[in-house]
Amino acid sequence: MSAITPLMPRQKVPALSVPLVGGGTWSLADQTPENFTMVVFYRGLHCPICGKYLKDLDDKLADFAKRGVNVIVLSSDTQDRAETAREKWALENLDLGYGLSLEQAREWGLYISSSNGVTSSGFEEPALFSEPGLFLVRPDGTLYFGTVQTMPFARPAFAEILGALDFVIAKNYPARGEVIDHTNI
Repeated sequence: MSAITPLMPRQKVPALSVPLVGGGTWSLADQTPENFTMVVFYRGLHCPICGKYLKDLDDKLADFAKRGVNVIVLSSDTQDRAETAREKWALENLDLGYGLSLEQAREWGLYISSSNGVTSSGFEEPALFSEPGLFLVRPDGTLYFGTVQTMPFARPAFAEILGALDFVIAKNYPARGEVIDHTNI
């Protein structure tokens, strides 16, 4: 498996295409949002925190759409596990992708964990799976905002992201963290 390479603001993000629960394929290259595409990586069906987190996003999806933000949530789960997650977590509105390869996860700078067995949700963790990440991608395919985590806890709150979007859209606030080599400045 490859080493983690962080994505850099104002630089192109990796290509991304995944099958969707319910059929079809979602591709980042096909997105034409007014402002951003929000890519939310979750751990999988075994993660009860993911269920609560994604249900909150599902309930706020129209608020993101009003701000010109397309949304995809995805994991390395199989189709069956993703379908079970959609049903168990009552996700009615989200595009739910599955089958993210661990190589793709690494391209996006995500951490990989190994199984600890059955979780409190009653589902077994896969042998290997990616940890959470959230990215806002501009329509030109460059990174605006990104966060990755090593644990399922303390993720960015969607209500706060909505407030931040109001500010950055109104002020045309630039992506920050863009300096690649600080020794050449």
